[in-house]
Amino acid sequence: MLIVALVASVGGMLFLDTKLNRVNALSDYPGRIADTPGTNWLLVGSDSRAGLTPEEAAELTTGGEEIGGQRTDTIMLVHIPRSGATTMVSIPRDSYVNIPGIGRGKINAAFSEPNGEQLLVQTVEEATGLRIDHYAEIGFGGFAGVVDALGGVNVCVPYAIDDPMAGVNLPEGCQDLNGRDALGFVRSRATALADLDRMDNQRAFMSALLEKVTSPATLINPLRLWPTVAKTADSLQVGDGDHLWNLAGLAWAMRGDVVTTTVPVGGFDLVAGWGDVLLWDRGKASEFFDALANDRQIPQSLLTSTP
Repeated sequence: MLIVALVASVGGMLFLDTKLNRVNALSDYPGRIADTPGTNWLLVGSDSRAGLTPEEAAELTTGGEEIGGQRTDTIMLVHIPRSGATTMVSIPRDSYVNIPGIGRGKINAAFSEPNGEQLLVQTVEEATGLRIDHYAEIGFGGFAGVVDALGGVNVCVPYAIDDPMAGVNLPEGCQDLNGRDALGFVRSRATALADLDRMDNQRAFMSALLEKVTSPATLINPLRLWPTVAKTADSLQVGDGDHLWNLAGLAWAMRGDVVTTTVPVGGFDLVAGWGDVLLWDRGKASEFFDALANDRQIPQSLLTSTP
């Protein structure tokens, strides 16, 4: 029976792997940076409403598909070193950086262009000096579906959030969030520091989500594990060469202690044609990403937040 169960599990994993949606995000281009040590993931949360019925869009407070274009409110770089703690870095969506073929602009504008996944990867690689090895992207409905397949995720909300625009009203404190409330939590900017607070919340939720995914209560419970894996496979877009076992490796590397931080911020500016933009602290950002590019831990003085 054990052998039968094992074969069935492997077969199921291989079948679900074929259901992953793949995109050519990691294409070569002239002057692309050579491989850097460790493993780097680019994680993107898009505002895609694909597959949502009008009723589902209303339930999730996402607006309808008449909202055109492709945008991302979440850009995370995850560095898995050959040894030591994994690092999860939030890249602010309004970061004012060079976008190949466009010039300086907000980094999330790269994602809005044709072949936006490729352009976003190239933009991040050139801005950070890190070569991206894996890519994963999820839209609104997929995100909420994965959370619900897990049976919700327990998150410690740092302050009360009441944001009708994101469809969320949460008290302060640790609580189980369903898919709808989790989506509102990671989308809301109705806080004192707006996007900066949102990035902290996104990293906190990602850590809580992956802790539950890799918990024994999930891994040994097929009634929870397989719906979660199936929903993940159906909801994600990944790089052409990525597989479910790569995603499992990411989840495993991010269990337990993870260094969480944001790109060092130098300030803000108002730029014609772009509006309010966020400026990196160039000196600190260079040292920050140089550490990751050489598979070292980021100096404590450069971390903007810790677990």
